Amino acid sequence: MQTSCAPKLQDVKAPIQDPQEFSITGTDSIPEKWWTTFKNPTLDSIINRTLETNLQLAGDWQQFRAALATVQREKSFLWPDIEASARTAISRPEPDFAGGENLQIGLSASYEIDLWGRIRSGIEAERFRAQASYFDYQAAAMTLSAETAITWFQLLSARKQLALINKQIETNEDIVRLIRARFTGGQIRAVDILRQEQLLESTKDQQIVYETNIQLLSNQLSVLMGRPPQNDISIPADSLPQLPELPQTGLPLELVRRRPDVRQAYNLVLAADRDMAQAIRNKYPRISLNLEGQMRSNNYNSLFQDWAYTLAGNIVAPLIYGGRLRAEVDRTQAIKNQVLYDYGQTVLISFREVEDALIREHKQKERIKVLQARLDLAKKTSDQLRIEFLNGLSDYLDVLLQLDEQQQLQRDMIEARQNLLEIRISLYRALAGDFGYEPTESSQVN
Repeated sequence: MQTSCAPKLQDVKAPIQDPQEFSITGTDSIPEKWWTTFKNPTLDSIINRTLETNLQLAGDWQQFRAALATVQREKSFLWPDIEASARTAISRPEPDFAGGENLQIGLSASYEIDLWGRIRSGIEAERFRAQASYFDYQAAAMTLSAETAITWFQLLSARKQLALINKQIETNEDIVRLIRARFTGGQIRAVDILRQEQLLESTKDQQIVYETNIQLLSNQLSVLMGRPPQNDISIPADSLPQLPELPQTGLPLELVRRRPDVRQAYNLVLAADRDMAQAIRNKYPRISLNLEGQMRSNNYNSLFQDWAYTLAGNIVAPLIYGGRLRAEVDRTQAIKNQVLYDYGQTVLISFREVEDALIREHKQKERIKVLQARLDLAKKTSDQLRIEFLNGLSDYLDVLLQLDEQQQLQRDMIEARQNLLEIRISLYRALAGDFGYEPTESSQVN
């Protein structure tokens, strides 16, 4: 039973200005499992296994289950509390305690009438917190899938960088042998050999860096998949996928309704609202009923012959609590306002993440075009300088510097393409809603 003496639950609007449409939009729709847009079976398999075996995600699911149990606990207060009691005693000497009650069995029940909806407000608050916990789990799953994809792309990029650096080392070793041969003919200076060997050692240093990165990224991927990093995992060789078409950004309000972190913040606001309602209703009188039934006897044979019961009704109304109840209402109202502002901030951050990803992708594509133009010019310049050097028209230092720049641009191009894929992942993460993932029985951690 509820009355209108307490605030009712209302829809919550973020305390922000009405947002305009996003600056850029595409045409492709985002599937629930956003990573399938890359059309790479290896990536699909790795993310699916990670979602099933990641320990942190499994712990987040248990947190959600705990929140559901809390809801059931609060709902139990709508039912009477029934307790059974039994008591037995032996009195000696018996003549001195002839009228004593040595055996007693009884039942007692107590029930609070939820006249103002105080208990139901508490149930609603915990239900909203459970929903928030569920969306927090979905947000964690989204974050985990994005982190796994980024780690996998970084691993592929490191492997590609290592393959490139190995070719550059071969090229630099061939050039060292070539200029040494020309040195014996007096066509080159000794310092040019030293400079070329210095470039060779520099590329070998980069080789060590990429070999280290491959091992570290493999360890990171193992932990994401819930496996010890020292255990070998089979990760097939693959190439970086092509960038899919730009997805539709949709309307900002649609983003608010589908992003799990925003929905989690929204449910926390609703939970805080119900906490405040419960605090208000704590100021109202409480009515409870108590029923007790007992059977007493001096021996087991006559125990069930007589019984007695007591039915009592209680009403408790707060009178003087030193302002404690009023202070609790003020506290819960302040907390509600706090989480409301947090919700608004979460919405603003979600909008910013979309805009940031759109701008970064647009500019990264421009940067890749510039890098490609620089790389093409570097190759042409390097070829021209080699011809001039062979004809005695150019100093070898010019050839060396140009070769170093060309090799660095080749490495920068791989890194730029990897960064473009990571930016797209951040866009998918900013736009996509939860993909409704829930662990199966086989993926539960015992």
